[in-house]
Amino acid sequence: MVVLGASPLVATFTRATQEAERILRNGGMFQWSTVALLAFVFYVYAVEIERRRFDIVLAGLAFWLMDWFNELANSAIWHISDTAPLWAVTGDTSYLILIGLTIEISFLFLVAGVVFVKQLPADRSLRILGVPNRLLLVFGFSCLSVGVEVLLNLIGVFHWHYWWWNKPFVPLIVVFGYMTFYGIAAWVYDMGADRRRQLRVVGTVAAVDVVAGIVLGVVGWL
Repeated sequence: MVVLGASPLVATFTRATQEAERILRNGGMFQWSTVALLAFVFYVYAVEIERRRFDIVLAGLAFWLMDWFNELANSAIWHISDTAPLWAVTGDTSYLILIGLTIEISFLFLVAGVVFVKQLPADRSLRILGVPNRLLLVFGFSCLSVGVEVLLNLIGVFHWHYWWWNKPFVPLIVVFGYMTFYGIAAWVYDMGADRRRQLRVVGTVAAVDVVAGIVLGVVGWL
């Protein structure tokens, strides 16, 4: 039981949510391997910057920033529901940034968008099995990502609570959990040399994240 200040309301959080809350932003869990992961992320982006592939760099950042939007929304749902977020993360982590976001996951998503757009065919009109290649790859990579989440759920470090955002009912997770990420990465990448437009899209998502983070931080919902 968690008493909400002076309010007569009593919130009953799930066990997984309570465990995640216990380690949330606990600096005592830091591991030096995190520094090596950060260096790997820097290397991935340095390679693309050296090649002057700023379309790939911006697509990767768009992917990562879209995840931050989802993670901030997940934190808000956690506090609004008084029960559980859509997903919570437990287990060994160097740092749990938000209730459903470890620093390792954040580094993974910084690289995932880059990996994805490098798999996109140069010919945007190409069809694979009769399906537009962008749509097929966005869907395929999203299903793969949800598959990883299912495995993490099975070993007890990634937790879902609501039946409609849970296995085996995963369509919402595929569409809103990942297709938005891969979709915006492909969209930004396909803008090609239109750097202003790319920067405008990435900057807009970043601004929304910053404003949402500030608002949620002020009200104590992070």
